Amino acid sequence: MTTKPRPGDPGWTEYLAEGNALQARKRSCADAVIRDPDGRVLLVDPDYKNGWDLPGGMAEANEPPTETVRRELREELALDLPVQRLLVIDWVAPHGPWDDLIAFVFDAGTLTAAQAAAVRPRDEELNACAFLPPDQALPLLPDAQRRRLEQALAALTTGRTAYLHNGIPPW
Repeated sequence: MTTKPRPGDPGWTEYLAEGNALQARKRSCADAVIRDPDGRVLLVDPDYKNGWDLPGGMAEANEPPTETVRRELREELALDLPVQRLLVIDWVAPHGPWDDLIAFVFDAGTLTAAQAAAVRPRDEELNACAFLPPDQALPLLPDAQRRRLEQALAALTTGRTAYLHNGIPPW
């Protein structure tokens, strides 16, 4: 019988790496709420799924969520915006062929009128983008994303980050 190594022993790093390889992996995505001076919300129309979406996307391996959203905004919309604060964390249950994921929604602020007028898709993944009043934006989103945006808009007002399961507060 072999004993497991202890911190500092030879083989300790390999022992930890073996345990790490056996642990579950979580997919994650990070989206942004971006507004114009009139309070309209930026939505994007991706070509790879039905319905409109918040700007953002899937994280790459070992990428922090804040960097995910900033990278996606640069790639898809040529926007280099600071992430101001976390609005929503949403655990999304497995569905279809997909495992569960953790969705982050960040406040990326309000653009100037000139910045907002210049926003357009810069990536072949997007068919269109538009600033819409929240009451017009929400019906364009798939259910879970709509609920996520509703909670994000509430968090902008209350200052409290929302924790959700499939877009719904669990308590």
